[in-house]
Amino acid sequence: MTPGSNIPLSAARVTVDVAAPVRLDVSGLLLTADGKVRSDDDFIFYNQPAGQGVTYRSGGGAAPDAITVNTAAVPPGIEKIVVTASPDAAGQTFQGIEPTATIRNADDNSVLATFTPPQLGAETALVIVEVYLRGGAWKARAVGQGYANGLAGIATDFGVTVEEPAPAAPPAQPRPATPPPPVQPPQRSVAQTTPAAPPAPPAAPPAPAPGAGKINLDKGRVSLQKNQTVSLVKGGRPVLSQVKMGLGWEPAYRGKDIDLDASVIAYGPQRNHIDSCYFGKLSILNGAVKHSGDNLTGEGGGDDEVIVVDLGRLPQEVSGLVFTVNSFSGQKFTEVAKAYCRLLDAASGEELVRFDLTSAEAQTGVMMAKLIRQYSGEWEMTAIGDFVKSRTVRGMVKPSAQAL
Repeated sequence: MTPGSNIPLSAARVTVDVAAPVRLDVSGLLLTADGKVRSDDDFIFYNQPAGQGVTYRSGGGAAPDAITVNTAAVPPGIEKIVVTASPDAAGQTFQGIEPTATIRNADDNSVLATFTPPQLGAETALVIVEVYLRGGAWKARAVGQGYANGLAGIATDFGVTVEEPAPAAPPAQPRPATPPPPVQPPQRSVAQTTPAAPPAPPAAPPAPAPGAGKINLDKGRVSLQKNQTVSLVKGGRPVLSQVKMGLGWEPAYRGKDIDLDASVIAYGPQRNHIDSCYFGKLSILNGAVKHSGDNLTGEGGGDDEVIVVDLGRLPQEVSGLVFTVNSFSGQKFTEVAKAYCRLLDAASGEELVRFDLTSAEAQTGVMMAKLIRQYSGEWEMTAIGDFVKSRTVRGMVKPSAQAL
């Protein structure tokens, strides 16, 4: 699965386990329509392993922790169960630790889907998957939302009361009655449930991970940096029906021709390759993606190759697109004169993002950007800008899938 994609659940009982190179704490929260727990009893983890329709299972360090959801036993009013994960070691981030959530049929252990959140860094906790009710049917969605303040940040965000040690009182300010010292939580307990207590002050929003800032088009044209994401909406409404990729370059230094090729690779929810649009296949997905044709030299002004994607006509099975460029003639991007690629709104011609490929890396392939369909239907664009060794789109299929 890719972030934001979803699948219908073919089993009434599903188990979500989360594996990583280090031990993780996995938990589940039962949420109402307002995105909050009803009480602390709806926080299911190793200190409270059973709730209404949701149970926790420890892997004991030898296997992943898991959350099992029995959708038939989930109480009325609960519309979503989020599955979270955090490293067991205090303060450890997900930098260099790639967790994978596996959704299984709890009765026969068959795999329904897997999801590995991309580009993790400073996060110390993740909402990785959610099981949710929509239109009377249960589905699972890949999320991958990171928190920099650990499992306690997630719990607080969803309305769980989190007990934290109070700061020691200064000696010069004695209190009439000295309360007992706070009980330190065990090492594996970054968040503990407590009986009902007075409402806590609102928690600060989680700090965004580096490079993970998300913006929209409300202020007009956006210049994206590598790993930055723009939601293709304005005023809360989608503004793009068609997106165009333009590729331009000039003949190589000393007059040698250069053949750069623009391509779009389409993927499904499991990062499965569906089809590729390039100079050898000018139309895919029933015409929803079309290529202008191959330019072998770079002669002429403006965009030398153009691919138009009609987002509204893409099949529902397509959840991600990766825009790539290859140097078919073999020159590296450091040898190309005045090369660029850009994404535009095909209807207005407005440029949304541009990459200068000249003086880049000494490679023959680049993943320019990706478009990801969100569960709500709108698309988000993320600038990639990663270079790989490949002269053809065929060699871009695997690294592009990993970049989703």
